Amino acid sequence: MDYNTKHTPHTWPKHPETASLEGKNKVTGFWLFLGGETVLFATLFATYLALKDRGPSGMKFSTHELFELPLAFIMTMLLLTSSLTSVYAMYHMKNFNFKAMQAWISVTVLLGLGFLGLEIYEFVEYVHKGFGFRQSAFGSSFFTLVGTHGVHVIIGLVWFILLMLRNAKRGLNLYNAPKYYLAALYWHFIDVVWVFIFTVVYLMGVM
Repeated sequence: MDYNTKHTPHTWPKHPETASLEGKNKVTGFWLFLGGETVLFATLFATYLALKDRGPSGMKFSTHELFELPLAFIMTMLLLTSSLTSVYAMYHMKNFNFKAMQAWISVTVLLGLGFLGLEIYEFVEYVHKGFGFRQSAFGSSFFTLVGTHGVHVIIGLVWFILLMLRNAKRGLNLYNAPKYYLAALYWHFIDVVWVFIFTVVYLMGVM
């Protein structure tokens, strides 16, 4: 298949991400990759629940006083909204509207950066309170779980930004369409993981 073919909205396939054999293979392989990522986070969640509230010498931290639910809620809204904007981006990709797709991805990146900024602020506040990675098994499990998710957010943001910069002058074609689709799929996965973090870590922590 010639990826350099000039398409129009009328010749653009309904599902450009799987219109080529390479695209189909990428999507299939990426789902397998997400399966491995799911196992990784399931392990981190299990570890966190096993060590939750466990402090030095059997002492316990008060998660009621530690976690700030309003801040976590704002972070959740930012990330969920970014997931919605990535859906809009993929909608415009399927309709062969490159500029609109890039614009919505830009909004997604800005929302993701806002989430990341608040997460860094949260970590700094916890360290100032004496709740750090080395203080207890609970601290180690918390920062490992939430920090691993944060690293995934950074990867997703870098992925989006590089796609936007690399293809700014190339436009949309059947070669880069699967790459945009997989980046959006990865971003949805990150959002789903955060919903579980918000529920298991923050909501259960203040109950």
